[in-house]
Amino acid sequence: MDDHDAIAELSRAALERRLDRAASAPVVLAFSGGGDSLALLIGARRWALAVGRPLLVVTVDHRLQADSAAWAAWCAGRARRFGLAHQVLRWDGEKPRAGVSAAARAARHGLLAAAARAAGARVILFGHTADDRLEARLMRQAGGSVPDPKEWAPSPVWPEGRGLFALRPLLSVRRAVLRERLAQAGEAWLDDPANEDPRHPRVRARQSLAGGGDPLPRAPDAIPCLDDVSIDRAGEITLGARASRPLFLGQALLCASGSARPPRREQLDRLLARIETGESFTATLAGARIESGGAIVRITREAGDIARAGGAARPLRAGESIIWDGRFELAADVDGLTVAPLGGLAARLDRGQRAALSRHAPAARKAAPAIVDGAGRVTSPLLAADERICLRTWVADRLLDACGAIVNEADARLRSENAPDTLNRWPTPMRRVHEPA
Repeated sequence: MDDHDAIAELSRAALERRLDRAASAPVVLAFSGGGDSLALLIGARRWALAVGRPLLVVTVDHRLQADSAAWAAWCAGRARRFGLAHQVLRWDGEKPRAGVSAAARAARHGLLAAAARAAGARVILFGHTADDRLEARLMRQAGGSVPDPKEWAPSPVWPEGRGLFALRPLLSVRRAVLRERLAQAGEAWLDDPANEDPRHPRVRARQSLAGGGDPLPRAPDAIPCLDDVSIDRAGEITLGARASRPLFLGQALLCASGSARPPRREQLDRLLARIETGESFTATLAGARIESGGAIVRITREAGDIARAGGAARPLRAGESIIWDGRFELAADVDGLTVAPLGGLAARLDRGQRAALSRHAPAARKAAPAIVDGAGRVTSPLLAADERICLRTWVADRLLDACGAIVNEADARLRSENAPDTLNRWPTPMRRVHEPA
């Protein structure tokens, strides 16, 4: 075994467990040039060559450091040395004065998701290590809300990351071990000076570890959930009261509302406390409407929030797909159509669609998508097939992904193949959300 084999062995088991040897789509690898991502690149390259999969290396230039362009060029050269395709993605535009780290993270994931989608990839590899989990624990102990990184998880950006998954094959390996193996192989890597700036909470956590820290057990892949969960084609989520656990409840709110920004934990705790009393009430949180009564909790899109978000009506152009309200993906075969909330338009539906609408919960009706043509005629693809429109409902799949129902790339590939061209001619039927095995 040569030095590179020793490095590759550290990520091999996770790559084998999560990636699909039979797939032909490329795998995207986020490469910053640091030691963690360099070790991942060496391991992923060995695996990809062995199974015949293409590997696309992507470097994000955040343009936050004077030397960032030079670092990106270094990364490109290192990828070429290994014979790998490489892209540099730049975070352009004005940067925020506060919350730069969070904004940079969101921008990075958004750019990587766009690159993966353009390449036809389903998985993005990241070089997080066991130290990242230890640092996250220390940051939470200091009052932060940083979650543990997981080995396999859906992309954290929405809707850009829909159907994409993040894989962290080195999450059980300490950073010092990676650097020792890299040094033995004669490899050099980049060190970002921002990683030594104690103004950042993660840097303070890293410095307090200083190579120590108790090892953590592997984080669970799934958010606990129960069988008494259903989702209808309009995106209404019905929970038995036993399924209302904080993390799962937070994900259900995001999926039902199409939102990307999760509620604060204290807000979830207060909501859950009310649910557990069994009282009947209606509340709103994170763009979702919650109706709780006894043993049943219903979660739908809060219709008034659509107008407040400023994205109520959008034109549909032939041959282009859009994500509407974070919940529905639509594409039109003809020009001249507009998608808008059904609230205020339901009286213009034909008799058959009005009858179908009555079978949906009143709270879900106003936020359903309506199609308006140039003559002012109104239809809804949720209520009747429309040959002009392809529609896919993402609420159920997004919640299933958050619960860990898709456990590897093969699962993701099979689901994609069952939804030709990523859009179904008919909405997702009611389905059950089951706890992953």
